[in-house]
Amino acid sequence: MASRRPLAVAYDCLFPFTTGGGERQYAAFAREIVKLGYDVDYLTARQWDDDEKLPESFAVIPVTGRLSLYSRDGVRRIPAALRFAAGLFRALVSRRRRYSAVIVSGLPIFNVFAARLALLGSGTRVVVDYLEVWPRHQWVEYSGTVTGTIAWVLQRAAIAMTPLATCHSQLSATRLRSEGLRSMPVVSPGLIDATVDAGPVASASQPPYVLYVGRHIPDKRVETLPAAVAAARQHVAGLRLVVLGRGPSGDAVRAAVAESHGDEWTAFPGFVDEERLAELMHGALCVVNPSRREGYGLVVVEANAHGTPVVLVADPGNAATELVEAGVNGVVADSASAGDLSSAIRAVADGGDELRRNARAWYDSAIENRTIRRTVEGILEALEPPGRIARTTKEDTP
Repeated sequence: MASRRPLAVAYDCLFPFTTGGGERQYAAFAREIVKLGYDVDYLTARQWDDDEKLPESFAVIPVTGRLSLYSRDGVRRIPAALRFAAGLFRALVSRRRRYSAVIVSGLPIFNVFAARLALLGSGTRVVVDYLEVWPRHQWVEYSGTVTGTIAWVLQRAAIAMTPLATCHSQLSATRLRSEGLRSMPVVSPGLIDATVDAGPVASASQPPYVLYVGRHIPDKRVETLPAAVAAARQHVAGLRLVVLGRGPSGDAVRAAVAESHGDEWTAFPGFVDEERLAELMHGALCVVNPSRREGYGLVVVEANAHGTPVVLVADPGNAATELVEAGVNGVVADSASAGDLSSAIRAVADGGDELRRNARAWYDSAIENRTIRRTVEGILEALEPPGRIARTTKEDTP
């Protein structure tokens, strides 16, 4: 057998049924842990129909039915978060001594309380993975004064009771300590999927296009892109804008396109499959993400794998900028204004094929030590000292 006691990963979404960065990350965690010789249960909400194919390398266990996770404004719905936490609590209570450890996402924050309470006294180790950590003002901006303040207080309580915390940026590590974490967090080396094969670096497609990939929510500031591209078009002949994804701020994005007279040079393919996404990334002049907050910045890695530079925006909550080396794999704009973003896009265009080769070289270097595999190995190593997790791989089995 793969291990004496399995591990569990708990998150309310599962890739590919939902396609955000967290979904990709936790599914990759599960796959890599299996490769290291463990059995893994993935505890999640049901998002699939009976005839849809589930991942084969790990067991998928729905702890709730389907959930409506987001409001029309793109804000996480508290009832859905509570329902998942309740389902997670019940599932872990019934499996109190099944797992060596449970890796639970710190978002939504109710997951932490559910896991800690359900496993109290069981001997099962709890790892809380923090995709992001927000200060009080950010919670208030996201959810309003009352709800935001309550969420911040709950976050502080969850952090205080976290036995082992992991995160994926120095920004999150600093915030964890300032928000009350009693031990040093495990900061991962990276979240690169080493199985990606993007092929050789190629010149940007002609006519060139700027690509956005992600949900359309206020924090992503997608509506800033049309004016920025319109300004950049004065210097980059034939420049177009391709906007992937959908979301509650979609109307604002389309209004910004109309205001910039961009209907002829803007495309909205919506959500696309993995093959089409790879094609679009490979040919883009750059991938632009004007987000004000990111816990890691997976889009940087994915774009650079194709030799495509990125354009990000400097912001106190944007950890993705930690991955960008100016003139090597992208440009960080000073703000999300049309002038600053267009200047960054022009800088990428001026960098030409040399910048694209540099971006791919950055990725090729990063893939040596910033992978999901290294991150998972670090988490498992951090779990061992108080009580080693017994692991027997197939090679170890007599």
